[in-house]
Amino acid sequence: NATFVWKMEDTLEVYKRPYDPKRPQVCLDETSKQLVGEVATPVPASPGQPARYDYEYVREGVANLFLIFEPLAGKRDVQVTEHRTKQDYAECLRKLADELYPEAEKIVLVQDNLNTHSPASLYEAFAPAEAKRLADRFEFHYTPKHGSWLNMAEIEFSILGRQCLARRIENREALRTEIQAWTATRNDAGRKVNWRFTTADARIKLKKLYPS
Repeated sequence: NATFVWKMEDTLEVYKRPYDPKRPQVCLDETSKQLVGEVATPVPASPGQPARYDYEYVREGVANLFLIFEPLAGKRDVQVTEHRTKQDYAECLRKLADELYPEAEKIVLVQDNLNTHSPASLYEAFAPAEAKRLADRFEFHYTPKHGSWLNMAEIEFSILGRQCLARRIENREALRTEIQAWTATRNDAGRKVNWRFTTADARIKLKKLYPS
């Protein structure tokens, strides 16, 4: 419980910080999407009739999704990969540092404790000097085990699931196209999260988690 409380309060204190473009607060999470192909051609919707799909389908493998979300700026990016290895995670951090936030002095990164989510993954993917350069761009914060609800990227994944992924998608190319369209719409609208749960709230509402 003490470890849970420490990591929870650490994350909540990050969320109290004001917006600073030089130190963007970014949440990262990942999930998978089962790719499914059709056996028969779907029947499109018509007046008075919903679209119809055959109950049979073909499994086409699984895609991994990395979702990067900056809640105070209303910006997100989703990367579709074939695997969920340390190398894939390291490449995600490289893109985050060099392409999405090249001007940031330090990227404040909130993520869970998945075994690949470590600066050590950078050293497995890149030469030591490059790994150190990238690691120095980040300030790492970890949500506690069984406390993934503290990662605001999960909120975006929930919305992505309802608005984009709750249907059959056959391959990674189609998945990327659909996700890019969803991401552009969300970013253009500047959808943010107004996080209200504070450390003070936690000490009252989650009092039973605190060591006595």
